[in-house]
Amino acid sequence: MKKIISSMLFTAAVAVGVVPTLAAHNPRTRTLLDFNWGWHAGKIALVRPGAIQKWHWKPANVTRAPRRVPAGILHGHHFKTVKTGTDVFHGRVGFAWFQARLPSGARADQAIRFDNVDDNGTVYLNGRRIGQHLGYGQKFSVPLKAAWRSGGKNVLTVLVQNTAGAGGIIGQVYIPSGKPVILRPPTGAWKKVQIPNDYIVRGKFNPSADGGHGYLPTYPAWYRKTFRVSAADKHKILWLYFEGVYRDSRIFINGKFVGRHRGGYASFRLNITKFVRPGSNKLLIHVDPVRTEGWWYEGGGIYRNVWLIAVHKLHIAPYGTYVISHVPGHISHGASGARAAARLTIETTVRNNRATAAHFAILSTVLNPAGKLLGTLRLGERLAAGASATMKQSVIVPRAMLWSLHHTNLYHLRTVIKAGGKAVDEKHTTFGIRTIRFDPKHGFFLNGRHVELKGECNHQDFPAVGIGSSNNLWWWRVMMLKKELHANAYRCSHNPVAPAFYRACDHLGMLVMDENRHLGDTQSAKSPMGVPYKHLAALKSMILRDRNHPSIIMWSMCNEEPLEGTPYGAKVFKAMMREVHKFDRTRPITCAMNGGYPHGFTHVENLQGINYHPGDYAWMHKDKPNMPIFGSETGSTCSDRGVITSSRAKGLVSQYSMHPGWAQLVWDAWKPIATEPFVAGGFNWTGFDYRGEPTPYGWPDINSHFGLLDVCGFMKPTGYYYRAWFGHKPLVYISPEWDLPRSMLGKKVLVRCYSNCAVVKLFLNGKLISSKPMPKYMVVDWHVLYTPGKLVVKGYNHGRQAATFTQRTT
Repeated sequence: MKKIISSMLFTAAVAVGVVPTLAAHNPRTRTLLDFNWGWHAGKIALVRPGAIQKWHWKPANVTRAPRRVPAGILHGHHFKTVKTGTDVFHGRVGFAWFQARLPSGARADQAIRFDNVDDNGTVYLNGRRIGQHLGYGQKFSVPLKAAWRSGGKNVLTVLVQNTAGAGGIIGQVYIPSGKPVILRPPTGAWKKVQIPNDYIVRGKFNPSADGGHGYLPTYPAWYRKTFRVSAADKHKILWLYFEGVYRDSRIFINGKFVGRHRGGYASFRLNITKFVRPGSNKLLIHVDPVRTEGWWYEGGGIYRNVWLIAVHKLHIAPYGTYVISHVPGHISHGASGARAAARLTIETTVRNNRATAAHFAILSTVLNPAGKLLGTLRLGERLAAGASATMKQSVIVPRAMLWSLHHTNLYHLRTVIKAGGKAVDEKHTTFGIRTIRFDPKHGFFLNGRHVELKGECNHQDFPAVGIGSSNNLWWWRVMMLKKELHANAYRCSHNPVAPAFYRACDHLGMLVMDENRHLGDTQSAKSPMGVPYKHLAALKSMILRDRNHPSIIMWSMCNEEPLEGTPYGAKVFKAMMREVHKFDRTRPITCAMNGGYPHGFTHVENLQGINYHPGDYAWMHKDKPNMPIFGSETGSTCSDRGVITSSRAKGLVSQYSMHPGWAQLVWDAWKPIATEPFVAGGFNWTGFDYRGEPTPYGWPDINSHFGLLDVCGFMKPTGYYYRAWFGHKPLVYISPEWDLPRSMLGKKVLVRCYSNCAVVKLFLNGKLISSKPMPKYMVVDWHVLYTPGKLVVKGYNHGRQAATFTQRTT
């Protein structure tokens, strides 16, 4: 239920300037569990009573599942022995027969349980079809009664269809019983590690491994840790909160199975209350990244922070505080930023896990960006046992300091639940007040002023640590994109990233396109026709976790899906939009389309994202004049620092840049965006180089070359193009470095100039080579005979020198 209970005008507290102190003892505790972990490679060894251990298989020469098993198959001709968990397809698309006898103790009133059939499984008993399941990674059961044979052998046959990648009966097949499952963790020495941890990045590159994932082999592994539970938390609810595990994690505490989370990108939590005891507890986690979700380097391991959270049985629900700001009137702009009257709606979701009804009060205290107390709202409420409810409080802030790119004003909400005269729960939420608007004719507006989206796409891996990055690396990345490229927007390609990233964007002033990994309910890289969309748990997790961040200006549902231009795709997309609107209605919903528009997703989304195809902006605007448009992925220009001539053998690309057939050079990508006012901006692919997708080469090249900065953050020459046109100060830059081999003496060298000045002049050892006008959003080239010394370029505006840059021979 939802109620609007209280309203208040915050005025007097601002003048007082009170800085509230935190409670001496917060009843909610958060303990970081990132230290003193053990790690060991190995598959999971779960032994279930009634598991079918002995299987036989053979390829199937069929195009669809028949109603009955052919006689020759039923009698097991030419079958090979195989264990569950074996990939029998090795990338082959098609079908395979699997066959086994049911254990002697099986009964007709039971059901056969499958942990995972990859991708689709049709089940037969004694040749008769008894069930079918579409999709991998999901448990399912099939009753045996329909085809049971009394007094004889019962033969189980499974026709497995593989649509891509690995395939087979991957999980165990068994008849459930009341006996406990036996867990067998690996023996031998465990390596000491610290979380966040990506263990795949420590591997050796292998040309036979998947090049798209960076030629690093993937394999499953275990993590273990001992943690303590305080006696004071004995009667509380305890959660394990994982910010991110890649992927398919199974969690055990004190030898008992707690839960499983298959996705690799969504944050998740498990209620471990009934599994722990006061004092020491043993945590064991199995991670299996072998099955991939994307087509880039994805790593493997517990790669984000892990928390132990203890709360009272009457508590604020996970992600249960949400602040919505509304600025209805005039916004004043000054040197210190923008101000306006704002109305805040504070939503608090409370759960009562006690056995009896609870009477309580919600105290919501708001602090301004300077830490001054604005006031406290109080709300009394009653909640039945086992119930949860969302309560609303409303308040007006007369002269709110708005969040912007250059004035990152962040307010703070302190929420306290009081029952029986004492605080039983407390939570702190950071939020911002700002307005956003996408205009179909004039682009994007922040706080009423036009802002061109000067964006960069990025994956989540870093040098040395892979995806297992410490939180400060996210701050470093955002700072580098702002400082080096003058970027103001970031696309989370193609998944939500670590919470630390969004905090960095809030504090540093970076607009965010937050992106969901999968279209519908799937773990596959792409979603096929008929993909279900009932649960959308990962999407819900992203919206709830991230919705208080003012830096996020749009929700992206997916990237380049085969269903993007289809009616079924629109149906799935619309369901996803409904799910988003349950939790947030303050931001437009979009996706990244590389075709299919103006059909499919275009019919239901709020913003039209276009990947590449800059020639489509104009006709799309004409066809859909009321649909805002932006470049959701642009460029994909390949280059390397300090390289004159490309080399496939060495995996190097010339600094003068090139592009694959589906992409554009930087100036061909940005100029159509910069010159068309109805295009809200664009997101260049990519800000940083990243592992995997080695374009334009394969082995021995193991990483992309798309970045404007390399993996360590050093600027490539193409980066200066965006620095020039993303920034406002006059700039000139020339490449290459004027320190070439002696063999180049007297030979012509291509000198390329990046500048936003009107005219550029090139000098070699004090002598003018030539003066050229700089076409807007383009580059200028010279061919210069190589002579050691000093190569200088000067930029001029209105006849006056505005910028200069020098390359010197060492």
